[in-house]
Amino acid sequence: MLSIRDLSHVYPRGVRALDHVSLEIPPGMFGLLGPNGAGKSTLMRCIATLQTPTSGAITFDGIDVIREPEKLRRTLGYLPQDFGVYPRVTAYDMLDHMAVLKGVTGRGERRDTVEALLNQVNLWSVRRKSIAGFSGGMRQRFGIAQALIGQPRLLIVDEPTAGLDPEERNRFLNLLADVGENIVVILSTHIVDDVSDLCPRMAIIAEGRIVGQGSPVELTNALQGKVWKKTIAKAELEGCRQKYTVISTRLVGGNTVVHIVADSDPGNGFAPVEAGLEDVYFSTLAKSRKAA
Repeated sequence: MLSIRDLSHVYPRGVRALDHVSLEIPPGMFGLLGPNGAGKSTLMRCIATLQTPTSGAITFDGIDVIREPEKLRRTLGYLPQDFGVYPRVTAYDMLDHMAVLKGVTGRGERRDTVEALLNQVNLWSVRRKSIAGFSGGMRQRFGIAQALIGQPRLLIVDEPTAGLDPEERNRFLNLLADVGENIVVILSTHIVDDVSDLCPRMAIIAEGRIVGQGSPVELTNALQGKVWKKTIAKAELEGCRQKYTVISTRLVGGNTVVHIVADSDPGNGFAPVEAGLEDVYFSTLAKSRKAA
């Protein structure tokens, strides 16, 4: 169990990136969903011991993460949003090097570890290819392989599918689902479908604060019967925003389809629509911005 209690972080110029964040994260896949600049990466860096928060506490399986960062690092796997490698080194040699850095020093044990991980992430056939020639999806799968060295009990992946094509995204998410059966995996993303497809529990973060949490099913069910849609001309959008709580807009066939939240039928040509996790996400953000 990962426990985050009343965590705040303020950068030197007074920017508050985290504002009293509290979360309890059990084993399995956990989605942290939020827009760019919401504080996701700052929270991930604090958990990963790369950054010391201004205040608050983080514990993982009895480890005080802030006071005992080395203990946490022994059981942590981390795939940051951008990770650097030596591009002209082969996948096998790079993973072997990283295994040494993570303390797998026995040659036989290291060989078994590297071979097992390359097979697990489906990169065995290109193990002698330099990483410079990898596609974005292959690089991300290599990133998961290096994060899994040492059989971590906590795995953090930050914006892992951004920029991947649909096939590579599906392959990567299937890999994460397999990994996340027995350990704590935090998936930090702004892509709603990643959380919807993978995570039995989730939280929404905005402006450094947790503004919603629960299971995707529970959060979606709570919004059923409150989402309405209408196709309008683009020129009508501003008037619609002034009259209703617009949570999302989408261009379809040259016209604008708007989703609004209302407790009862708003009339005026709006039709009910089944709420999805995207509606939950956008309505939560809209409520948070209105409260601010």
